[in-house]
Formats: sequence, structure tokens, C-alpha cells
Amino acid sequence: MTAEKSLKEVLAAHAAGRLSTDDALDLISGLRIEQVGELARIDLGREMRCGIPEVVLAEGKETADLVSIMEHHCAAAGRCLATRVTPAQAEEVARAARAAGLSCRYEERARTLVLSNGREVAKSGGIVGILTAGTADIRVAEEARVVAEEMGCEVRTAYDVGAAGVHRLFPALKGLSKAHVLIVAAGREGTLPAVVAGLVDRPVIGVPVSTGYGYMGQGQAALASMLQSCAVLTVVNIDAGFVAGAHAAQIAALAGRR
Repeated sequence: MTAEKSLKEVLAAHAAGRLSTDDALDLISGLRIEQVGELARIDLGREMRCGIPEVVLAEGKETADLVSIMEHHCAAAGRCLATRVTPAQAEEVARAARAAGLSCRYEERARTLVLSNGREVAKSGGIVGILTAGTADIRVAEEARVVAEEMGCEVRTAYDVGAAGVHRLFPALKGLSKAHVLIVAAGREGTLPAVVAGLVDRPVIGVPVSTGYGYMGQGQAALASMLQSCAVLTVVNIDAGFVAGAHAAQIAALAGRR
């Protein structure tokens, strides 16, 4: 049985006889779990309940386990996204995907990998804008981008527009004027999200990035700066591109349906 994305799809599948009443009830209540032996329990009801698909964190997993989890997930849901994927892990997943007739897209900078059996992402109508202070912040921004795209959003980006050369920011913001929500990734002193939040009339999500020297380096100073922002700003954890992308996609999807 394939996981359905929306209540309308579930009801249509039930009416057409593709889903039993019990299976339809499980999907509608968001309780469906896909068991992968004794290894994992994939929460396929998450997308129905929360609007955010179950995403596999590759970090810390044995490669063989990651392959098994992703194959089961893709077979059940049609698509599977994994984050924090190493090149070595990606190579093994891609090999298994070819053997199973699945498509595999690995983005090394974003450290993300998407398996698909041909199922397309349904468009939400939401638009997410992503900015970075510097080029060192792009890896985190790219993780956010892939997550938001997998949740059906259009994503527009403007990178390397930080406060050290703040004149770069204004043309970048003009290019993102149609975005429903902005993600701003910054390391070091983490100034850019507060600056952006003081200039725009839409939600801003700040992502501290683990760059910087010495005392309070590795994202701590950026996190503290964003938390103390006098501009209205939502802040996620250090390097939390997935959380920023998913939260932004939720907001943008709501705006896109208006």
C-alpha cells in the first residue's frame, strides 16, 4: 500500500477500492507505521498529521541499515529524503537504487539524498526565500532548500550577502520579494537575520551556522546574537537546516493556499 499525501487522495483511493476501510482509517488518523524488521519504524502518518514527511537522518547510521530503511520507505511512500548523508553512504544507496529501479539524487553540498519511484512532489504554492551571510553558510542553506522543495515549495536563494558588505543585501531582498517566508543562515557573529527581520514584512527564520574563530566560535556567538535580536525573529539550533526548511515550508504552504 502506498502512502497517500492528502485526505482527498485517501478518500479517492478508498472509493476506487485501492484502500481498505481499515487502511484508510489508519492513514486519516496519521497512525500508519512501516516496520523495517527490528531495525526501524517509519512514521508514514507524519505527513498526514503534520504536513512534514518522515525524513531519514543518515548521520550515525550503518550504511547497510540506511539502505534498507530508505528502500522500505520509498517502496511505501513513493519518495524518501535523507539528510546528513556522506558521499560513501550515497554511493551505496545509489547502487541499491539502480538495482531496484529507483531514481536517486544526491546533493553533496546539501548532504541530502532523495529516492523516488517516480512519484512527483505535489506543489503547495508556497515560496521560500533563503539568504546566507557568507559562502561558508551555503551548506546549511542548501539542506534547508532541499527540504522545502521536497515539501512542495518553490525556493529562491541569494547567497553571500552578509552584514560585512551590507550593500549587497538590498538587491538580494528585491529578488526575494515574493517569498512568503525567509530563512537567513549566518555564522560568526550572526548579524544578518536580525538585519533582515528589521527590513521585511514577513516571517524570518534565523539559522546559526558553526563557523567562527576562538571564543564562542562554531555557531555559539551566532546563536546568542540571534536569540538576543531586537527584531522579531524565529531562531533554530546551530546548523539546523532541516528544521528551518521544514518550518519555512509549513508557513509558505499556508500562505500559498490563501
